[in-house]
Amino acid sequence: MKAIPVKRAFKYRFYPTDAQAAELSRTFGCVRKVYNLALAARTEAWTRQERVNYIQTSAMLTAWKKTEELAYLNEVSSVPLQQALRHLQTAFTNFFGKRARYPRFKSRKKSRKSAEYTISAFRFRDGKLTLAKMAEPLDIVWSRPIPEGAQPSTVTVSQDAAGRWYVSLLVEDPTVQPLPAAGTAVGVDVGLDHLLTLSTGEKVANPRHERRDRTRLAKAQRQLARTAKGDGANRRKAREKVAKVYARIADRRRDHLHKLTTRLVRENQTIVIEDLTVRNMVKNSRLARAISDAAWADFRSMLEYKAHWYGREVIAVDRWFPSSKLCSACGTLRDKLPLNVRTWTCDCGTTHDRDVNAAKNLKAAGLAVSVWGAGVRPQRSSPGGQSAMKQKSPRREP
Repeated sequence: MKAIPVKRAFKYRFYPTDAQAAELSRTFGCVRKVYNLALAARTEAWTRQERVNYIQTSAMLTAWKKTEELAYLNEVSSVPLQQALRHLQTAFTNFFGKRARYPRFKSRKKSRKSAEYTISAFRFRDGKLTLAKMAEPLDIVWSRPIPEGAQPSTVTVSQDAAGRWYVSLLVEDPTVQPLPAAGTAVGVDVGLDHLLTLSTGEKVANPRHERRDRTRLAKAQRQLARTAKGDGANRRKAREKVAKVYARIADRRRDHLHKLTTRLVRENQTIVIEDLTVRNMVKNSRLARAISDAAWADFRSMLEYKAHWYGREVIAVDRWFPSSKLCSACGTLRDKLPLNVRTWTCDCGTTHDRDVNAAKNLKAAGLAVSVWGAGVRPQRSSPGGQSAMKQKSPRREP
């Protein structure tokens, strides 16, 4: 298979000086202000049945900088401000394409703090990165090397809720090459008792990262609740403690999912999963916390972009496919199978583990689609709806 050029983001932690932190904080605030002003202008124009595009908002930005009220926008690099307008244009394009909801205003406390610099606003030489309006390079912890000779096309600087600073370098990675054909396929059934169950019979335990830190999180949240509301120092410190616990949970969850998805992609040519609507499933108040902690959507996202990188195939079977109630040995479909029934015996005499049987059926349905195309139904009978579909994985960044 011919290699496809892959643009990949390499993310590193860095420690800014006081002057750099102040400059970046000003930039974050200006980016948020420009985004909100442009969104308000486009929303107001929309009420008058007028369309405003990126070019017009760029002209507005020039005019805003000349006013006394917004003259402080000139103090930061103009590139992140222009990028904010481009991001807003992308948000509207997705909205009109019915791929996202209407863009929302950025909040000073809740929105992600970030600024994007294009190649004209930074200098990357000899492993040192210097941003516009800064005299010194950033003190970056190079936890892994970027591809030799690679030059970043964009640099994104961000600060998370726990106060940690990150820089992300987008480069073309020539080391990403299609893997040799494996000739193997696997069905993957996700769950809560076990995070993954494979058609091979293997079960991957659910680490339940959030549950492991629940006591620590509850304590930090109680301390935050006892502080006076406002922008006081004590409340800020308490808020950061809560954010650090959440960050610890998210980091461990992400690391675990990366290891799982990389292993599945390396070992299998075809991976069959279930097309779950996680957004609707988390509306169940009793299971919402456990489903969110399992991060099924993140698992699928990682699996798809890694499969695209390495020449693998991901197939998603329709969520109405009765993978649990269908006998993987003879094809008989049971009328009912309550969730508390974890093992069952078919009329043909085969005893099934519920999750392993589901994974086997997902694999069979996915392979049928891979060979014959969508619409193939390997079972004898099933509810209405499309049985499965191939996934065209978009190019993604880690």
